[in-house]
Amino acid sequence: MTLPVITDNLDYLLVGAWPDGPIGGLALTLILSGLSGLVSAVLGLIPGLGLAMSAGATCAALAVGLLRAVPIVLLIFRLYFLLPILFGLSVPEIGTLVAALSLVAGAYLSYGVAAGIESVGRGHWEAGLALGFGRWPTLRFIVLPRALRAMAPSFVNQWTALIKDTSLAYVIGVPELAFVAAQVNNRAMIHPAEISRFVGAVYGILCVSLDGLASRLARTRSVTVHGA
Repeated sequence: MTLPVITDNLDYLLVGAWPDGPIGGLALTLILSGLSGLVSAVLGLIPGLGLAMSAGATCAALAVGLLRAVPIVLLIFRLYFLLPILFGLSVPEIGTLVAALSLVAGAYLSYGVAAGIESVGRGHWEAGLALGFGRWPTLRFIVLPRALRAMAPSFVNQWTALIKDTSLAYVIGVPELAFVAAQVNNRAMIHPAEISRFVGAVYGILCVSLDGLASRLARTRSVTVHGA
């Protein structure tokens, strides 16, 4: 890891051409995964509620199933190349990638949302209804806050997947970590193994750290449930 090919290009691998140009490298990977994680969390809640509640469950299942069946690369291509043709929209590369990753990740998260809601004991529903709340107010104010604790590990695990999936941005030229590493390799030409090991180590550190966070959240959830 101390080879000159890494140390000489470390700034470019970490932040791309920034501050003299657009941000890239590891910094852009974290930005893309963070934005996609936030948007997918919101998108996952909507069909997840539909799956957990009887109203709209069939439509939610169909929409989620369709998005889960579409390869992310294909979805990126369709959003980037098809939207300008159909609607005359100029779609930025980063916006395209965040939209594609968020749609697919949100579809996967929706089942975690539904499972989190279903994990809340029936007594909480009965307590809300006994207090005069309707079904949806009970879900919003009583059930959902508790269910979010159960959902947290799924959200973190999905963020782990998003960090790796950002490498698909190369198909539309977004200069995230894998893309700038390929550029460095094309310039150096003689150290592909060292560059690949560096990139793999960076992804490994990020993913292992998030896996540890997910495990910790799961243990916290288990202690809370058994201690309740």
